[in-house]
Amino acid sequence: MDKDEIHLRRLPAAAPWGPHADSEFHGVDFLPEDLNEAPEETGMRVNKKYSCLPAEEKGIHIINIRAIEDIGYDQHESTLLNSLSKNPDADCKYGLYFRDGKRKVDYILVYHYKKSSAGKTLTRRVHHNDSSARSTKQDQPLPGKGVQLEMGESEPHVDYHEDDKRFRREEYEGNLVEAGLELERDEDTKIHGVGFVKIHAPWNVLCREAEFLKLKMPTKKMYQINQTHGLLKKINSVIQKITEPIQPKVAEHKPQTVKRLSYPFSREKQHLFDLSDRDSFFDSKTRSTIVYEILKRTTCTKAKYSMGKGEGRKKETTLLNKRRKCGKYGITSLLANGVYSAAYPLHDGDYEGENVEPNDRKLLCEEWASYGVFYKYQPIDLVRKYFGEKIGLYFAWLGVYTQMLIPASIVGIIVFLYGCATVDENIPSMEMCDQRNNITMCPLCDRTCSYWKMSSACATARASHLFDNPATVFFSVFMALWAATFMEHWKRKQMRLNYRWDLTGFEEEEDHPRAEYEAKVLEKSLRKEHKHKETDKEKLTWKDRFPAYFTNFVGIIFMVGLTFAIVFGVIIYRISTAAALAISSTPSGRSSVRVTVTATAVIINLVVIIILDEVYGCIARWLTQIEVPKTDKNFEERLIFKAFLLKFVNAYTPIFYVAFFKGRFVGRPGDYVYIFHSFRMEECAPGGCLMELCIQLSIIMLGKQLIQNNLFEIGIPKMKKFIRYMKLKRRRSLDHEEHMKKKQRYEVDYNLEPFAGLTPEYMEMIIQFGFVTLFVASFPLAPLFALLNNIIEIRLDAKKFVTELRRPVAVRAKDIGIWYNILRGIGKLAVIINAFVISFTSDFIPRLVYLYMYSENGTMHGFVNHTLSSFNVSDFQAGTAPNDPMDLGYEVQICRYKDYREPPWSENKYDISKDFWAVLAARLAFVIVFQNLVMFMSDFVDWIIPDIPKDISQQIHKEKVLMVEVFMREEQGKLQMLETWKDKDKRKGENCNNHSPRLSRSHSGSLSSCHSYPLDV
Repeated sequence: MDKDEIHLRRLPAAAPWGPHADSEFHGVDFLPEDLNEAPEETGMRVNKKYSCLPAEEKGIHIINIRAIEDIGYDQHESTLLNSLSKNPDADCKYGLYFRDGKRKVDYILVYHYKKSSAGKTLTRRVHHNDSSARSTKQDQPLPGKGVQLEMGESEPHVDYHEDDKRFRREEYEGNLVEAGLELERDEDTKIHGVGFVKIHAPWNVLCREAEFLKLKMPTKKMYQINQTHGLLKKINSVIQKITEPIQPKVAEHKPQTVKRLSYPFSREKQHLFDLSDRDSFFDSKTRSTIVYEILKRTTCTKAKYSMGKGEGRKKETTLLNKRRKCGKYGITSLLANGVYSAAYPLHDGDYEGENVEPNDRKLLCEEWASYGVFYKYQPIDLVRKYFGEKIGLYFAWLGVYTQMLIPASIVGIIVFLYGCATVDENIPSMEMCDQRNNITMCPLCDRTCSYWKMSSACATARASHLFDNPATVFFSVFMALWAATFMEHWKRKQMRLNYRWDLTGFEEEEDHPRAEYEAKVLEKSLRKEHKHKETDKEKLTWKDRFPAYFTNFVGIIFMVGLTFAIVFGVIIYRISTAAALAISSTPSGRSSVRVTVTATAVIINLVVIIILDEVYGCIARWLTQIEVPKTDKNFEERLIFKAFLLKFVNAYTPIFYVAFFKGRFVGRPGDYVYIFHSFRMEECAPGGCLMELCIQLSIIMLGKQLIQNNLFEIGIPKMKKFIRYMKLKRRRSLDHEEHMKKKQRYEVDYNLEPFAGLTPEYMEMIIQFGFVTLFVASFPLAPLFALLNNIIEIRLDAKKFVTELRRPVAVRAKDIGIWYNILRGIGKLAVIINAFVISFTSDFIPRLVYLYMYSENGTMHGFVNHTLSSFNVSDFQAGTAPNDPMDLGYEVQICRYKDYREPPWSENKYDISKDFWAVLAARLAFVIVFQNLVMFMSDFVDWIIPDIPKDISQQIHKEKVLMVEVFMREEQGKLQMLETWKDKDKRKGENCNNHSPRLSRSHSGSLSSCHSYPLDV
């Protein structure tokens, strides 16, 4: 037989394929360019290329191909074939259904294939709907195998890597067919070089997998939800009427009075469930979840394509056998190895345009993913129905967080307005602005800086009072209690959602091992086998992971050190720039030194933070990958921990520096602390560092929200979409006929961005939560800006999920996972940090100490003078005195600086005074009292608010009782049926025995059937 010989075998019409022979033809059609040996069969098959006739009506042609690279067909034939069927795309609703227009596409696998160099294409439409198709395919030699090519024979160039991928795909798809799925291949698409495999899960597979996954499905039994009575009922009705305009117009959002009893699906108890409409019993989200579970556990054990011989072939066989023993090459590894390029469920349809059929995606776009409905509640139940519980919980959490920001914003505005109203009554700032005090301050830098008047810092002192006033202490306590209340409110909301979404009692089962983990285990077992050791079930131990752990430790320490180094570099910039600007000859330039340096330094910090955020995200993912976690859940948790640690340090290190370190280690005039023996440490402004902390916090927070969260999320997807559009436009200009065809649904979805997980979405909100709670004592308006950002963020994320991303696989989850623990940790840390900010950064404690210990008349008069120490200018170190000592117009003998030290005329001049120790003791005491008091109040709020709402616990108990009643009735019904059958059997036996012989002979036929009656259980 020649190597290019092609066999056509016609199966008789009376030989159906397996148990599903009455369905459409499912085989493989290859269209050769020239087929002279069997023109009759070829002509019939070409004319019926796209027709799916039952197998019993037509013979089925199976083509055994010996040289796949030599086969192709002309573009003219392709055009002819496409034109023979009458608009097949409309019948299948443009890719939402199989070609028969009946079976829904539940999942899509995408792969790349290469065309032959002569421009010929191999176009196939593959249909699988039964397991016997697999056995038929196995009878055929795989392309490129089963033929020994001699050296020197002329053959086209063969890409063995592509063949290997094709072999793996064929085996994997065959295994999917054996698992019960139905497949249909489409390579005749507008996207050249890309093929699609459409997957449909039939009813029996859905039932089987729903039982395996223990999916809770609604039964026929319905019960009344407990309603409130009396005053609460009236209040609820009033609230519903008031909030009706801000409710989304979706059916799922309407309040329910009755609920179907849910129970884990069981094939043996199908009579309990409402199966009147099987097409809608499992919605698209559940169907895609079931198919994805099958894709993950279905394995492919093909060894890599090899034409080698001898030892290489033996090693290849050993590797293949070992892989089969390991047996874990599911969809995740096939995607990682490039066998498939993408795998995703389909969106329900278009969301815009004329004559678009109503679907959940369109409804979500109108009532959720639109900026025009920013004032409305989110249709969380519809979001869960379309995207699954995990994504639904994220948006529910984001909605609760945004709602809770409303009271925090109102209180923050009140605190800020209180500062504005009392700024003219603040005695310390009035003393600083009073030019009659004539307080001369010591120079801010060596030589180039001169003496200056305290009244020149009047504006800074007045602005500091806006944020540094007694109301900020109350606001810090309020925000600590707010954080505890928010966490408790979310737990209660989460329980309500669990009840509504039938997640009560749901426990996450152990996930499938990741492809990378299986590859490492395989590599380890092969090494042991090479050393002739016994290899039982292998797993990775801490010894295997020690190099990765060590790399993680060193990498994280290096990244944290890099962040500190960058902050230190910005400090050097501030010091050197301040010294350079102080040399300015213009008085206006010298007066704006502090504002200029602070603003530019914060902008530099913001740019560095945004850049390092992206870098640290990539590094955290790489560090997690080299650890090789076993499951996706372990991978996600470790990635979240590393990314949060690095991004937390990156975002908050500059703020921590200003809050707790700036101005603490400057020394005193005549004995300053220097960096590199040339740069003097910078000092706080006369009004304190709190104003600068407020500027730093506000610019970084607003900058991150505006640039990173909004512009990046809007701009980058738009730019990627524009690039894809330009590429497609160039292709369309080359092929006008392809351009005129409407794209299939799976082609449109393939051009969307793949879903990258919820980690980036949660991360930006958690960092924002830190800005709102950690340093709220210095910036009471932080909750307001967070609220304004989140109103946009919700609709922005919604629009991204509905219009910009491929539809994610629905994942069941009953909580937000590790993020809840991170939120609780931030809430506890916020109490400690705010205690230290109030004690050490603000002047709240020094004012209290002065008021109750040193004030002569019980007022704040004299406070500024009390906080300033004196210095004799004759004690300056050589070379550090001002170059122009007469800059103020008079000779200065004594200058003042902010510190608690002994005066120059004291015996222990310039030593720390007892006032310093009194203030320090008061500060530490305040930290201890504030921290314990607020922690106790937070825990009290946590304890007094139950995690599970009372009505929900009652409903859950009611469901259990009703379920027991249903099963008890079922058992009683079975017993009654058995008793009835026994009575019937007994009576019929007695009737038969009482018949006379004559009657028996005349009615022998009826007597023979005395004990024959149908039993329909």
